[in-house]
Amino acid sequence: MEPFNPLNVLSFDLETTSPDPKQARIVTSALVTINGRDVRAAETLADPGVEIPEGATAVHGISTEKARAEGRPHDEVLNETISAIYDAWDNGRTLIVFNAAYDLTVLRQLAPEFVVTGAVYDPYVIDRLKDPYRKGKRTLTDLCQEYQVRIDNAHEATSDALAAARIAWRQTKNFPDLTTMSGSDLMEYQTVGYYKAQLSFKKYLEGKGSDTSSVNFSWPMQG
Repeated sequence: MEPFNPLNVLSFDLETTSPDPKQARIVTSALVTINGRDVRAAETLADPGVEIPEGATAVHGISTEKARAEGRPHDEVLNETISAIYDAWDNGRTLIVFNAAYDLTVLRQLAPEFVVTGAVYDPYVIDRLKDPYRKGKRTLTDLCQEYQVRIDNAHEATSDALAAARIAWRQTKNFPDLTTMSGSDLMEYQTVGYYKAQLSFKKYLEGKGSDTSSVNFSWPMQG
């Protein structure tokens, strides 16, 4: 794999029916291809085939009625999303996914044959590894503020995908060693780092007497 280039990427984001990636179905899928200064965004609305809970609608603003009336068949959107991701990997692009262990797990549980065949860059994981002692939340909006990048409309899939790509670009400026890593080295760095960070988090929860059964150790997909 070639060294990571933040200007040769596919940035990807889903809005879904559930915060649980093993139960979620797709509501919107955004794919933003960045090739130098050329930025091409495509977002697709899906009919998830189930009721969209009010809590999910409150986050992304899409109701069951809108999805049913305007959305494309769920499995078409799923298959086109996975195909676009594979095409990006085949063409040497890195897939940028904020909190990949959510979005890629959604794809895997909807399409069990889905596997990672190329490099993934997760701005959330990179931030945890490069600045582990900073206090405060690490949501996409928080990291936009931390790295001083624009987010146009939080929880709108294309806006979130663009924001994730902007954060990744800024991270390479703050931490230039990231662009010296090959794709495989970058994957190992994040996978091992994520495991260690989650192990530390588990120990923290245990010290508080909190339940740790939901702590995930696998990246870029759960399990």
